[in-house]
Amino acid sequence: MEKISNPISFSLKRITTEQFAIVEGISINTKEIDIIVSLRFAVDPEPKIIVAYTLFKFECEGKVFMIIEAGCHFIVDEKAWNRFAIDKKVKIDKGFLSHIAMITVGTSRGILHAKTEGTPYNEFVLPTINVLEMIQEDIVFDLLQPV
Repeated sequence: MEKISNPISFSLKRITTEQFAIVEGISINTKEIDIIVSLRFAVDPEPKIIVAYTLFKFECEGKVFMIIEAGCHFIVDEKAWNRFAIDKKVKIDKGFLSHIAMITVGTSRGILHAKTEGTPYNEFVLPTINVLEMIQEDIVFDLLQPV
């Protein structure tokens, strides 16, 4: 078992559905579905929040027929935040970003199910996603810029 030397204390403060849309009238071949995945992150220095956003676009033959974007807002404890903060910047390591992105993907999956339950669109689920491959490096946020 791996020992974690510097755990980051954080908690989920809020979940947001940033976007949800179903485009009616598009012919859907269930064998030809593509899912485009995007991740983005934001920080709010007061009250020390890191937000992970996931955006999923379901396409068939190049036409988007469903979109879902969700955000998970995580509050980070003071000690962990101070480890991230460097000279008016916040540097968050890719391991932690991957962890909160995985939580957000799972949250998006639940939101998608709830929004489509009882409709034909409920058959479209989010597959497992390796966010470790998507997040290649640490991210530095400039705190001089408005969030």
